[in-house]
Amino acid sequence: MTDTVPPLRALISVSDKTGLIEFATALAGRGVELLSTGGTAKALRDAGLPVRDVAEVTGFPEMMDGRVKTLHPKVHGGLLALRDNPEHLAAMEAHGIGAIDLLVVNLYPFEATVASGADYDTCIENIDIGGPAMIRAAAKNHAFVAVVVDPEDYADVLAELAANGGTKLAFRQRLARTAYARTAAYDAAVSAWMVQAHDDPAPRRRAFAGVMKQRMRYGENPHQDAAFYVDGSGRPGVATATQHQGKELSYNNINDTDAAFELVAEFAPGDGPACAIIKHANPCGVARGATLLDAYRKAFDCDRTSAFGGIVALNQPLDAATAEEIVKIFTEVVIAPEADEAARAIFATKRNLRLLTTGALPDARAPVTAFKQVAGGFLVQDKDTGQIDPEELRVVTKRAPTSAELADLRFAWTVAKHVKSNAIIYVRDGATVGVGAGQMSRVDSSTMAALKAGRMGTELGLPETPAKGSVVASDAFFPFADGLLAAAEAGATAVIQPGGSVRDDEVIAAADAAGLAMVFTGMRHFRH
Repeated sequence: MTDTVPPLRALISVSDKTGLIEFATALAGRGVELLSTGGTAKALRDAGLPVRDVAEVTGFPEMMDGRVKTLHPKVHGGLLALRDNPEHLAAMEAHGIGAIDLLVVNLYPFEATVASGADYDTCIENIDIGGPAMIRAAAKNHAFVAVVVDPEDYADVLAELAANGGTKLAFRQRLARTAYARTAAYDAAVSAWMVQAHDDPAPRRRAFAGVMKQRMRYGENPHQDAAFYVDGSGRPGVATATQHQGKELSYNNINDTDAAFELVAEFAPGDGPACAIIKHANPCGVARGATLLDAYRKAFDCDRTSAFGGIVALNQPLDAATAEEIVKIFTEVVIAPEADEAARAIFATKRNLRLLTTGALPDARAPVTAFKQVAGGFLVQDKDTGQIDPEELRVVTKRAPTSAELADLRFAWTVAKHVKSNAIIYVRDGATVGVGAGQMSRVDSSTMAALKAGRMGTELGLPETPAKGSVVASDAFFPFADGLLAAAEAGATAVIQPGGSVRDDEVIAAADAAGLAMVFTGMRHFRH
């Protein structure tokens, strides 16, 4: 195995021609012979660089619309031959195979083609075959061959050549790791597209891939290593956002910001301003308002204590009035579709506040594949995009909810989808006034949410708890009447829940006795 390999021949075939001419010019300047194909060869010639067509080397023309051009022993032999193996060298000599020391390939833009909404046949034509085959061959033979799959590595290759006169083994090993990750991600993208295109929700084999966007200082805790990867789907959110100011996002910042933005995206901008404030992945306040400022204030007043150091998500562009209010307390991150210049100027005075803009809201109804790791495997499911049709709500009590109660019940049900189970949410006048999350007992969630509402009522100087006259959402059915009765004792007047318990009749009777209106959705929103 040779440590330093000076490249004598390079095969370059790229769809992304970013930095191509500068890189190839530098290689040619070092005396490297350039081999190429199709559009890449044309680009090199147009730049005045000497280049040989692969067809000239193989003796076969490109054929079948370019599907067959590099799949040939004179290419793969040049990539795979062990330079210290006498039999390999003899075979190269006998068959006129020249060594290829450097392979520069980036693949057909399959991911971008799918993202553009192209039809099935166009996507199929953008599945690269020769490129991955060459990349895998060169990466396998990294003892002698350097393989480059990202234009971002061009500068590092040139620096390596300048420093050492060739590529060192450790450098080629690093390139090989990147190369195999790229072909794995490419195959994963093709597989995921086919799963969707062929409507196969549970394929026998499943692949996931991503590109690292950020190496992090640490994960959830300082002793954990972490990195942030993006999947290329283009879904608006923290992965695609522009960060205008503030220090680098942490692992927990990203997790919480995603939770906040996905929640606020439930409320279309055209339906009015909405705000969600998140702490530790759970909402501590969600509200709709006449203005964005109004929505923020109502969300903040749900739990001012927890909002300190939280994440604020908005469904409309951030304006100056709302920005002025937000900076009155310490906030980790604000994410919105956009922010006007006046708002940005206000935030600029707070160096540690991160401002993210996304250009759009994610579609809360669009299908998304969600997965989580467990020991030895992955759990895969559709993201919870469940919506309720008001016409399908079933009134199960003697009293039906009023129109105002019904509006708040629907709002509370939407928020419940984003609260850790067991989840109980108190809502009044389009704003949460108490959130009970993550308790092992549903009655504990009811009690906790009521206690928080009472505490905030005292802090705000209200004459009574804001839970009085509120409505309540439960993410799953009440297994006993105790949780519902705790809500009634707190002052709630109406309840929305899935129903489906063997004790539904008992719970309905308790609701009737307490004078509550209750509706069943027939849909559960567990969130673990």
